[in-house]
Amino acid sequence: MKRGLALFLAALLTALTLTACGGSAGGESGSTAAPAPSMDYGGANWKSEAQEFGFEDAAPAEPEESLAGTADQGESRLTNAKMVYTASMEAETQDFDACSASLEKLVEDMGGYLEYASMGSYGDGSRNASYTIRVPAAKFKGFLASVGEIAHVVSQDQNADNISELYYDTESRLATQRTKMERLQALLAKAENMEDIITLESAIAETELLIEQLTGSLRHYDALVDFATIDVRLREVIRLSTVEEAPPTFASRLGHAFV
Repeated sequence: MKRGLALFLAALLTALTLTACGGSAGGESGSTAAPAPSMDYGGANWKSEAQEFGFEDAAPAEPEESLAGTADQGESRLTNAKMVYTASMEAETQDFDACSASLEKLVEDMGGYLEYASMGSYGDGSRNASYTIRVPAAKFKGFLASVGEIAHVVSQDQNADNISELYYDTESRLATQRTKMERLQALLAKAENMEDIITLESAIAETELLIEQLTGSLRHYDALVDFATIDVRLREVIRLSTVEEAPPTFASRLGHAFV
């Protein structure tokens, strides 16, 4: 009986010892994990390290990059826009010879050319001239301003026509026809039946004609886009036109009548 009691007490003591050791081990593991908060991985230390390696800066940079991309696309659209600039001007001068010579020199200095020019005279002996002038599109505004320094501009109209849709549609159709031509020629090289050969040759001839027409259209559009067109009408006068004065009032007319 005593021996059994002793064994029971020994077992109980062993169990208590193991429990205490387990608690101590748990405390030690807790003490081992405790320094983790002191490293502050979720606080300022982690943020400073993240900033040092650029992780935090990367997140807010995304909207800026998207905005920059949108701006670049907007600039690209503006840069690739096919604009046709035209203008018409009515001008007059008291020195016709000097003015017409200066106008032609201005065209030459700006890298343009006279597409059309004609001169004539009215019944009273005064002279006039008509010009169709082509200047680089980049110098369109500068040319109009310079004409105002050479002659007295009576009226002026400007127009900017965006032909981008028409231009790029024609360009796309041309690329399609060229691809079609390559396929037709490949089929013709393999054709053995005379009927097929005749049909393919007819299709190739039609495609060639369409390619020539589309190519000519693109060249015409390029000429309109690269060089602005300005129509100038110049006339010789004794006295330059001025802004029309307001009609006289009744009092002023009465005063003139007394005089």
